[in-house]
Amino acid sequence: MLRSKVLLVVGALVSGALLVGTSGSAVAEPATVVAYPGGASSTRYNGWAFDTCTAPTVAQMSAWKASPYRAVGIYIGGGNRSCKQPQLTAGWVSTVTKMGWRLIPIYLGWQAPCTHRTTALKMSGSTATAASQARGSAADAVTKARALGLIGGSAIYGDMEHYDLGNSSCRAAVLSYLSAWTKELHRHGYLSAVYAHQDSGARHLAEVYNSTAYARPDALWIARWDKKTGLFNWPTVNNAYWASGQRAKQYWGDHNETYGGVTLNIDSDRFDAPVGSVGFAYSATTRLSARSGPSTSYPVVATYAAGASLRVVCQTYGPKVGTTTVWNKLTSGAYVTDYYVSTPSNTTYSYPVPGCSQAYQTTTSLTKRSGPGTSYSAKGTLPSGSLAWITCQRSGSKVGTTAVWNRLTDGTYVTDYYVATASNTTFTAAVRRC
Repeated sequence: MLRSKVLLVVGALVSGALLVGTSGSAVAEPATVVAYPGGASSTRYNGWAFDTCTAPTVAQMSAWKASPYRAVGIYIGGGNRSCKQPQLTAGWVSTVTKMGWRLIPIYLGWQAPCTHRTTALKMSGSTATAASQARGSAADAVTKARALGLIGGSAIYGDMEHYDLGNSSCRAAVLSYLSAWTKELHRHGYLSAVYAHQDSGARHLAEVYNSTAYARPDALWIARWDKKTGLFNWPTVNNAYWASGQRAKQYWGDHNETYGGVTLNIDSDRFDAPVGSVGFAYSATTRLSARSGPSTSYPVVATYAAGASLRVVCQTYGPKVGTTTVWNKLTSGAYVTDYYVSTPSNTTYSYPVPGCSQAYQTTTSLTKRSGPGTSYSAKGTLPSGSLAWITCQRSGSKVGTTAVWNRLTDGTYVTDYYVATASNTTFTAAVRRC
């Protein structure tokens, strides 16, 4: 991500700081639990993206709707910064996401002790101290993300610039740092992702992909400026690693492109990976009851007056109200029928609001099935460490210690026993019932 200049961030390095948050159930490395809060949802983006040193203005983002890009990297925190961020506010985030832009939160924190960046602030060579620094960085990243309106379920990409591949003690410090980064983000309900050079950080993460000594990040974004946009067949990363909506590639660095009469200096990226999640601003069109689940059979937990502001995280399905079966999940975690909300459609899902899902890693290679049981036909495989993009849970045939099955965004099912959710015996509170 380093071009001819240092990339922007906002904020400062925080060493050893720890925010108080919800603790998830302990799951052994490499797959650790994401402790999703009630209003969280994960957002998967598949398409073209760009990043640039300073977040563009709203007018520039509007002009660039004429481009093939639909996602933009934003640098939300860390101490290794150079560019100022006059645009990067919660208001900017709300406006550009409503336009249809997906956001890729990036945190440029402590760099490797053997980084090739001579002016960088470097992490300790001690693995224990590097881990403490990572926890501080992750806590700070969560604080910065929340201030911008990037909610739980968002992926935050830790930027680890290129470093000396052959330095073994440096490798150990980096891996300790990224493992602690992952666990701390998970503890706060955020997905962990890493941006790294193909030949250093990415290679080293792939080498320990199945190691029980390190927590595995949920997604990997590599830098390889060869102008090849493929997301698989990378020379240093096995195709079975980060295989399910978990990959991105920065394939072209530091160049100018012009759309809508606006020229920006950018890096170009190809994504199929988790990005930021936000609450989209809409309003109630009549007095409206919010419920604990997506159905009128669930208890009322809040009531909104006509015209009241609502923050819609994602959309899912439920019993029909008026002309639609769509229900909106709010940032509070409650649900309202879409029929009485000012979204663009009152019959189907409304762009740019994504579908609801929570992503958890699989703990082994796992067969997808056409229904919630082992007797249903096989529909493909999720390799170990894949993200299971879960829309809901229901009962099915018992596997191991649980009868819970997860319905995925593609309509298939996997047993919950081999997914790193909060429980391997019962339902996970953050995931809705089917």
